[in-house]
Amino acid sequence: MAAMWLARRAARRLPPLLSRQGGEPTRPWFLGSTAPPPVLGSPPLPAVERIFRRGFCSVRRFAGESSAAAAADADEEEPENGFAGGDQAIDFPGGKVSFMAEMNFLPESHGERIKCYRVLDDDGKTISGSRFQEVSKEVAVKMYSEMVTLHIMDNIFYEAQRQGRISFYLTSNGEEAINIASAAALSIDDIVLPQYREPGVLMWRGFTLQEFANQCFGNNMDYGKGRQMPIHYGSNRLNYFTVSSPIATQLPHAVGAAYSLKMDKKDACAITYFGDGGTSEGDFHAALNFAAVMEAPVIFFCRNNGWAISTPTTEQFRSDGVVIRGQAYGIRGIRVDGNDALAVYSAVHAAREMAIAEGRPILVEVQNKNNSTKLHYLKQQNFIV
Repeated sequence: MAAMWLARRAARRLPPLLSRQGGEPTRPWFLGSTAPPPVLGSPPLPAVERIFRRGFCSVRRFAGESSAAAAADADEEEPENGFAGGDQAIDFPGGKVSFMAEMNFLPESHGERIKCYRVLDDDGKTISGSRFQEVSKEVAVKMYSEMVTLHIMDNIFYEAQRQGRISFYLTSNGEEAINIASAAALSIDDIVLPQYREPGVLMWRGFTLQEFANQCFGNNMDYGKGRQMPIHYGSNRLNYFTVSSPIATQLPHAVGAAYSLKMDKKDACAITYFGDGGTSEGDFHAALNFAAVMEAPVIFFCRNNGWAISTPTTEQFRSDGVVIRGQAYGIRGIRVDGNDALAVYSAVHAAREMAIAEGRPILVEVQNKNNSTKLHYLKQQNFIV
């Protein structure tokens, strides 16, 4: 309707055209006009009329008038159609969108990759000028102790699986800081929807080694009564949803859980963990859009170790990792060094505050190059021993 209105106004400002039969002057026909359209098979139109005939799509250049003058004239009788006459903008959902004459495609990527937030350097020293959330000595010692305990537990259960004592096991080697530091930044009231490499989060919340063993061996003390595969932990007491085998199904569930917390006005958020391979699932995109539209207080925590089992990220996507995808859905994000426990703690702590106080989702991408997925794949291929 806006284009047709502008075209009619422009046509009224033009001198009349001579008819092909030399009779009364005629005006060009436009889409929506009450006059009958030209008859098919009629002689070719004069050059100026051919310009007018396509005028209903473009009204910027007419009979010597400048585009600025035409825009100023259009302002006199601006209809309520969503257009702003002077700046040629449309009031679209989400804000005004300005028009431009230049055809300009967005680049496929930014010139510079998104930087990775870290607090500690490779020698474990604090980087000058870094901003982070300080932790007490007691919390720091507990974080270190839990990381060591998680590593030892992984080795014992992994060897038990290789011996045939349990049927299945996945380790978190190289991701101990991701597990423990992120868990330390959360509250016990926050709801956790994990994948299957977050036993450290459950350990931090108070799940004992005996409870881990009960689940892996499926004995009569197992909360799931042996009905789940090993490492599919869960605890109602600790607000830790039971692990689900299908990849990324927990992401939409986390959004729903977060929205329920928001409706109940609770001072808590939901957090869901997943790997880079999970971002190749449709549930990832559905969950991010769902969370952004509903403004759910949820933290999407992606462990990007570069490999989805044996598939590298170069064969999964062409974007700059995962964090850049949040912008497409209107979600804030940050990229963090997964080997820096203090950086992970600080990022999740800040993300939790924003999620609850502002009622918004946050995307955290943790990059970690030292991971068990890649090492096990390389061992299977006899690349390393």
